[in-house]
Amino acid sequence: MLIYQGTTAKFIQDMDEQTVVEQLLAGFKSNGLSSPSGSELESWRNSLMYMASLLNHKTIPGQTGVAIEYRIPGSGHRVDFILTGLKRSGNAMKGPVHSAVIIELKQWQVLEVASNLNDVVRVRTRLGGSIRERPHPSYQAWSYAQLIEQFNEAVETRQIALHPCAFLHNYQKRPNDPLVDPRYSDYLDLSPAFCHGEIPKLRAFICQHITHPDQGRVLGEIESGKIRPAKSLQEALAQLLQGNPEFIMIDDQKVVFEQALSLARTARDTGKKQVLIVRGGPGTGKSVVAINLLVRLTHEDLLTKYVSKNSAPRNVYSNRLIASNHKKSYINHLFCGSGNFIDSPVNSFGALVVDEAHRLNEKSGLYGNLGENQTKELISSALFSVFFIDEAQRVTFKDAGSILEIRQQAEAAGAEVSIMELTSQFRCNGSREYLEWLDDILGVPAAPTVHAIDYDFKVFDDPNALATAIAGKNQPGNKARLLAGYCWNWASAGKNNPEHKDIILPEYHFERSWNLSGTTTWAIDAESFDEVGCVHTAQGLEFEYVGVIIGDDLRFEGGRVVTDASRRARTDQSLKGLKQMARTAPAQAQALADEIIRNTYRVLLTRGQRGCYVFCTDKALGEYLKDRLAGLGAGNAHRPGPSAAGPFLEA
Repeated sequence: MLIYQGTTAKFIQDMDEQTVVEQLLAGFKSNGLSSPSGSELESWRNSLMYMASLLNHKTIPGQTGVAIEYRIPGSGHRVDFILTGLKRSGNAMKGPVHSAVIIELKQWQVLEVASNLNDVVRVRTRLGGSIRERPHPSYQAWSYAQLIEQFNEAVETRQIALHPCAFLHNYQKRPNDPLVDPRYSDYLDLSPAFCHGEIPKLRAFICQHITHPDQGRVLGEIESGKIRPAKSLQEALAQLLQGNPEFIMIDDQKVVFEQALSLARTARDTGKKQVLIVRGGPGTGKSVVAINLLVRLTHEDLLTKYVSKNSAPRNVYSNRLIASNHKKSYINHLFCGSGNFIDSPVNSFGALVVDEAHRLNEKSGLYGNLGENQTKELISSALFSVFFIDEAQRVTFKDAGSILEIRQQAEAAGAEVSIMELTSQFRCNGSREYLEWLDDILGVPAAPTVHAIDYDFKVFDDPNALATAIAGKNQPGNKARLLAGYCWNWASAGKNNPEHKDIILPEYHFERSWNLSGTTTWAIDAESFDEVGCVHTAQGLEFEYVGVIIGDDLRFEGGRVVTDASRRARTDQSLKGLKQMARTAPAQAQALADEIIRNTYRVLLTRGQRGCYVFCTDKALGEYLKDRLAGLGAGNAHRPGPSAAGPFLEA
């Protein structure tokens, strides 16, 4: 997404007329993006003056393409400045090379080496003068270039050469400067950093890669390039254990990853137990960081396991690794459930990477009668444990994982506790606005007003039309799935029978089976598209597109989105135990059921990287969603009335 697009001549003129910031603000608004903060506006004014001075020179062609705040498709990240043009090659038969220079702009004046974190620096912020960890600007620019390559097909097919660099226009280099410390040399070679007084050097770097103008055509190719899916966990793991990570971690992901490594090494070297809690919403890359940690920590000779209550992601990840001819016994050993640590000796693992920690139970076993406390047992079992958690993804009554619980158990075990947060958005086309809009729909308190969403969301009046549309998105690639709320019984007799239909909507002549129990890798099996998955087979995974059937447990009544636990299937175990709670604490039971139902649909509606299509059995809810979409198109954000839970009844 191009927020500002032009040429060097236009940019210099706009800067001279002092209209660039206003054009950027207009671009944010027209694209439905949240308004930038005051500090970001100030950084534009300061940094863009330096860029105007840099480009207002006879060596820079006036018709070189310029993009400011380019939003990388498939992520929530924006590149500060891009210049595009042509570079004449020595081979006349090949023609000119399409070239783009990516520039990361920084106003930093003071920084220091983060001695225990790779590719990360410590920067003193202006507000309050606090020290914060940030990716090295050369790494940041390089990672953005890598991300563009991964997302944009035009960059590959048109062989657009990307040349990243960083420009710290306020930073004055000194002898033995931490910015160019040898530990950063790999990325400085790939993405040089230019500082105050080095405009001629940066200009020479640009001219090295852009020798002729392109009138912005290369920008047009990048903007119109087909968006490719982000690196898929299901497909990438085959290479990860070979020490070649397939996931380029961006911004806060990299900082969390390096901090986790540092804490794991500290625990290993000192014997002092360390616990890291990482908060992050849907699509912030919790699993990307978790799998990278599994691989890196394993390569550092730490006995490490990837832990999750939900078996679906574990089975998919291990299956991909086994398919790459690794020994099955070894791969399976890397992945395990959260109830496997009841009898583990203290500190018997170097590290445990706990994904989807909000799904942890209090006790283990089929009947919930084994062990004492899963969180306590996990912390006890490892010198270092990292918990990736989103408390808004609690989807069953037994889900007991919480930040408070982890912290209390860690402190009781004598562990040092650190808390970090992932905020960058990679799923849902990188659209934070979609997540905010969805929270608003579902009645999350204090959800902000959203005027537009950069995400493919559609409402269908017929489940057959929904299924057809998702089928079209599934080919080629097998990367789309149908999902549904748990409002239809999962009959035991039909769990292995594809002819048995669980989800039946007679009015529409629609019949489908829940996903069969004969496979543990439903998310990637080619033959599973005709089945319907639920939250338990989709949570922790992602697809390019999802089609979601919203059942009668979520409806629109009296001007509000309401929930109704009585419309859940009798075979649904997620609300088991609420009936007993309702006898002594009915208000608490109803509130908990309401939370679980809303969280369930929040999970289902955020599984798609590129789009989500829905059908609602409650026609009023479908019309409400269409009205909300129409309101977005008109630039108006409607606000619903207060959310409410429907009558609490457990079937």
